[in-house]
Amino acid sequence: MNTKTLAGLGGISAFLKKIGFDYFIAGILVMILLARLWPEGGLETSPLALPQIASWGVTLIFFFYGLRLSKAKLVSGLTNWKLHILVQLSTFLLFPLLILLVKPFFRGDEYLWLGTFFLASLPSTVSSSVVMVSVAGGNLPGAIFNASISGILGIFLTPVWMSIALQQENGASNLPDVITKLTVQVLIPVILGFLLNKKWGGFAERNKQRLKYYDQSIILIIVYTSFAESFSQNLFENLKFHELLFLAVAMAGLFFLVFYLISVLSRLLKFSQEDRITAIFCGSKKSLVHGTVMSKALFSDSNATGLVLLPLMLYHAMQLCFAAIIAQRWSRGSKEVSPQAQSK
Repeated sequence: MNTKTLAGLGGISAFLKKIGFDYFIAGILVMILLARLWPEGGLETSPLALPQIASWGVTLIFFFYGLRLSKAKLVSGLTNWKLHILVQLSTFLLFPLLILLVKPFFRGDEYLWLGTFFLASLPSTVSSSVVMVSVAGGNLPGAIFNASISGILGIFLTPVWMSIALQQENGASNLPDVITKLTVQVLIPVILGFLLNKKWGGFAERNKQRLKYYDQSIILIIVYTSFAESFSQNLFENLKFHELLFLAVAMAGLFFLVFYLISVLSRLLKFSQEDRITAIFCGSKKSLVHGTVMSKALFSDSNATGLVLLPLMLYHAMQLCFAAIIAQRWSRGSKEVSPQAQSK
């Protein structure tokens, strides 16, 4: 391979990274394709036991997450309460209310609406929110605090919202079962990790890149097994291309709508530029990590998990691309926070 070819590939890789597309997103696409071509490997009956590996893997993900939560970091971020309230209300109230308003547009698409509402009920991302805030020049300690708190609140608030949605769809509530599963699989590991922070927190921080690769590996397994179940039941056969296109446009519209609303609220609250950037990026993002792992508890008895995860997959890819582009533009000196101004 000559020098020009290598330079060209390097340029393509740099461009994809700049717009937020990385190898992890490519891996998700590969897992979905593999599930389509070979769903048998991801089923409960498979000798590979991937669903069982994913379940135990989720527990370890949240243990390591708790291990990296230090009391000092959480306490130091409590003072900027207006920023925290706006971010958390945007994440856990604004998103679900917006999706409830558009429910009539999903008539006949029960799983897609359920998946979109599931997306809306999830906590914010941790790593990508912090990275984008850092690139754009926002309040980095505030981003770290809100991303961490959002993940903890999501353990309780996401199943509550989903219990309401599932009760509307099925006429029954499985909240006690969901809370029990999440307590065993998520909350207890987080608490255990947090209690061991003083002893092993340094180890977790030093190896956070390796732990990130572990998280991504488990997520890829969950994506594969979830879509394998859905493909094995032929749940995507009735999903037409125009419906998929509509969903993609809807996810992009949701991102920019929330982005704009948080921007307006930040101005009304007279936030500084740094706090405004943090509020916008942390409040408009949704966590693929929490979404995929929580789906194991929330939809463990359903074969439609892959279909339910579809809106989250689309939103995740779009939020990375859009947020990366906007963060790069802000980092070059743009002071305008409105998404409309970014498109001019």
